Amino acid sequence: MTNQPPDRSVERSYTLYRQALEVIPGGAQLISRRPELYTLGLTPPYVSRGKGCRFWDLDDNEYVDFMMCVGASILGYADDAVDAAVIAQIGQGTAYSVSHPLEYELAQELVAIIPCAEMVRYCKGGGEANAIAVRIARGYTGREKVLFCGYHGWHDWYLAANLENDSVLDTHLLPGIRPQGVPQGLAGTALPFRYNDLASLELLLEQQRGEVACIILESSRGASQPAPGFLEGVRALASAHGVVLIFDEVVTGFRLGLGGAQTLFGVTPDLATYAKAISNGYAMGAVAGRREVMQVVGDMFVSSTYWSDAIGLAAALATIRELRRRDAFTQIGAFGTRFQQRFNQLAGEHELPLIAAGLPQQVAITATAGDAAQKRALKDYYVQEMTRRGFFTSFGVTPCYAHGEAELELAAAAWREVFPLLRAALRAGDWPQRLVAHSVDAFRRQVG
Repeated sequence: MTNQPPDRSVERSYTLYRQALEVIPGGAQLISRRPELYTLGLTPPYVSRGKGCRFWDLDDNEYVDFMMCVGASILGYADDAVDAAVIAQIGQGTAYSVSHPLEYELAQELVAIIPCAEMVRYCKGGGEANAIAVRIARGYTGREKVLFCGYHGWHDWYLAANLENDSVLDTHLLPGIRPQGVPQGLAGTALPFRYNDLASLELLLEQQRGEVACIILESSRGASQPAPGFLEGVRALASAHGVVLIFDEVVTGFRLGLGGAQTLFGVTPDLATYAKAISNGYAMGAVAGRREVMQVVGDMFVSSTYWSDAIGLAAALATIRELRRRDAFTQIGAFGTRFQQRFNQLAGEHELPLIAAGLPQQVAITATAGDAAQKRALKDYYVQEMTRRGFFTSFGVTPCYAHGEAELELAAAAWREVFPLLRAALRAGDWPQRLVAHSVDAFRRQVG
């Protein structure tokens, strides 16, 4: 094998990781931060600092980050304007005994830019936002069942889908989840339907007629985009059955544009959920929706001390204003498009069964040939060799405003070295000799 740079030392990171495993279950709070999901032994488990689209690990190795905190850092790490707004707010206090005016100011901003938004409630993360939205829908309709399509967080309402069959969620991004700790009484309350398959949704609505509180879905899912008429059909079915339609915009919100997927696809739900890019990496989330539906929250117990702390509010306001001022979405989309074009050109030149597809704001690299084992090996080898060359990446790429031509040129130079290795491995089939480690499914091995 040629073109293999010497491995970087990540000794300090792994020393700390081994210690952390003794006191932190799984070694990290977020599943996708576990190095076992990438290249164990090469992927750094810890970061010391970040700026723009780069970070440095505990051994001071520098990485170009193509994942950007699972898409949360839309402007880039340590953005000067957002951080300045947060620092200024910290000097005046962060959480009080009464509400801060920023609560109203951010709500006004969200109502102005989100098509479905007439009222807003806050929280601190995407899973929370979805749990709140489902609670609102159940309270509004007086029904219990949820029809879903996509990944929607860790809460009981969602994991209940696996109570009767622990493979139900396998096709919704996280295979192998066992619903440990989820009450058996929730069995049958969360039912999946297939993306771009209106017939499967219509059948469920007929089978569960009068019992469904809401339909919740990710309108855009990686390489899969809505077929013509799909989202419009979901909207029509929800209205016909008196069901609340929820768009999970935790990923798409403030990434596809200020109005998110609703504006891009021209379909308006009853409720929508937000987190990640809304505040450029600071803890913040929101549920926005029609007044008639949202008003029931005033009579429900949906409340938490830190949901409206001024740090998250200030960060979200600053992020939204900077996204608008910099015309950031134009640059993010342009970078994603160039990434896809360059990747696909070089992959084609090396006759690799790989394609960078999906929306340019959320690029999905997909293996187009081979069995499941070969596709996994191809992904693992790609991640391994890109890590060796100073990239933190996988088959999902979430561009940010800080990514530019310099990062694309570095990536292209790395691809020119890595792609011949992938081609040679495909021909020889000698994956065990090439791979430092095999990645694992987030849950199939690590949970249970």
